[in-house]
Amino acid sequence: MSLMGLDIGTTGTKAVVFEHEGRILASAYREYPIHSPRPGWLELDPEEVWQLVAQAVAEAAHAVQASDPVSALAISCLGEAVVLVDDQGSIIAPTILGFDNRAEALTKRWLQDHDPFATMQITGMPPSQVFTIFKLMWLKENQPDVFRRARRVLCYQDYAIFRMGMEPQADYSIAARTMAFDIRAKSWSERIAAMTGVDVNLWSKAVPAGTVVGEIGGKAARALGLPRGCGIVAGAHDQPAGAVGCGVIREGLTMDATGTVECLGVALRKPLTNRAMLASHFCCYPHMVPDLYFSIAFNPTGGSLLRWFRDTLAGEERQRATAEGRDVYEILMEEMDEVPASGGAQGDLFVLPHFTMAGNPYMDPLAQGAIVGLSLTTTRGQLIRALLEGITYEMKLNLHLWQEAGIQATEIRAIGGGARSLRWLQLKADMFNRPVAQPAVTEAACLGAAIAAGVGTGVYSSFAEAVERLVRINQTFVPDRERAQLYEQNLEKYRRLYPLVRAFRTGSDG
Repeated sequence: MSLMGLDIGTTGTKAVVFEHEGRILASAYREYPIHSPRPGWLELDPEEVWQLVAQAVAEAAHAVQASDPVSALAISCLGEAVVLVDDQGSIIAPTILGFDNRAEALTKRWLQDHDPFATMQITGMPPSQVFTIFKLMWLKENQPDVFRRARRVLCYQDYAIFRMGMEPQADYSIAARTMAFDIRAKSWSERIAAMTGVDVNLWSKAVPAGTVVGEIGGKAARALGLPRGCGIVAGAHDQPAGAVGCGVIREGLTMDATGTVECLGVALRKPLTNRAMLASHFCCYPHMVPDLYFSIAFNPTGGSLLRWFRDTLAGEERQRATAEGRDVYEILMEEMDEVPASGGAQGDLFVLPHFTMAGNPYMDPLAQGAIVGLSLTTTRGQLIRALLEGITYEMKLNLHLWQEAGIQATEIRAIGGGARSLRWLQLKADMFNRPVAQPAVTEAACLGAAIAAGVGTGVYSSFAEAVERLVRINQTFVPDRERAQLYEQNLEKYRRLYPLVRAFRTGSDG
C-alpha cells in the first residue's frame, strides 16, 4: 500500500504517490487561476480549486490503483487563505488570498489600538494585513451579510477534508497562519477573538499533524479514485511540510524553497517571539513535528522573476527550447557561464526583487523592484545572474537578521523548482556562505504530507524515523571562499537599495 501527499498551493495543486521508502510511483498536477475583480484584490474560487484538486487526486490514485493502492493521504496547503461556508455547507464567498491588500487600511487602524508585540506573544505572527484574521474583519465591516451567514471558516486543509465527507480538522501549523491561534497553548485564542470579533467557534478543531481525521467513505472514494477506507490524516502548512520533506527537523537546519515565492524555513526547539523578530516581521509557529517550532522568511518574487524574464525578454529561447525539447530555464542559465566566475559577485549590477511586493523584513505591499547598474556593455548572462543574485541577496539579508534575532541557520536544504538548477545552487552556497544540499526529492511538500500520512497510520513510528528512511541528499554544494567574501562585502550595497527605491516611490527622503 502506498501513501499520497496532496499539496494545495496558491496557483495549482499536485498529488504525488510514494511507496514506503520514498520512491515516487505517480503524480498529477492541475493549475487554477487567481482572480482579481478589482485592483489589489486577489481571490481563488474554492469550488474551482476543489474540482481541480479532485482531478489531480483521481489521476494519481488511478495510476497506482492496480499495483499499489493508496492507503492514506495527508494534505499540505497554502496559508492565509480560507473558505467560508454556511449552515448548509455551501460556499458563500471567494477566498481572499494573503497578498490581497484590501485589509491594509483596516489593519493600520487596528494596530493604532493594539500592541503588536503583545499580539505576537500569543499568535507568533507579527500583525500584518497578510493574515486571515484581518480579511475576516474586513468582511465583517464591508460585507456584513456574508460574514453573518458564515458557520465555518475553513483553511484549505480542513476544506479538503470537509469535501471528502469528514468533520474538518486543521493542524496546528495551518491554524497558526490565520493569526487567531495561540501557539503555546495550541488552541484558538479567546483573547484574539475578543480583540477582533471573530468567534473561535467558526474555526475547525485544531489537532497535531499526523492525526488521523477519518477514513474516506464510498461516495468520496468513487469521486476521488481512492480505495474505500483510505485514511485521511492532518498534514500541515506547505512550508513546514516542505521542511519535513527535506529533513529539516533539527534546530538550525534550514529549508530554501524556490517556487513562485522564495522562502527560507528553519526548525526551532522552542517559541521565539522577541522584539527583533517583530522588527523584521519574522513569525514563529508550530512545526509539523511535535514539540518543534518553525520560522520563515520569504520574498513573494522568487522564481517568478525568472519567469518574467522568460516571458518578456526570452522569446527566442522559448522557441529554441520547444524545438530542442529542452527546459527554457536551462538554456537561460547557460548564458551565465559567459560571466567570469567572480564577475557576478563584483557588485556592478544589482536587482531589487520586489516585483510583486516585499516580504521579510519589510512587509511592504506597495514595494517596487529595480535593476541598478545597467550599461551598454551589460550582457544577457550578467542580467540573468543579477536576477538570481537579487533573489538570493534578499534571503542572505534575512539570514543576517535571523542571526540578530537569535536564530542560527546552519546547513541549507534546497527544494522546489529552483533546486533543479545546479548553477543556482552553487550561487546560493557562495552567497549564503553555507553548504547547500540538494535532496533527491525536490517535491518536498508532497513528501512531507505523505510522511504525515505514514506517521498517522503507523507506517512510521515517528517523523524522525520517516525522515531517516525517506530523505536522501543527491549532492551538497560548498561555498567558494573568494565569492562568499565578495557577496558579504556587497550585502551593504544591496541593503541600501530598498530605502532608496521606497524614497523614490513615495517622494520622501527615506
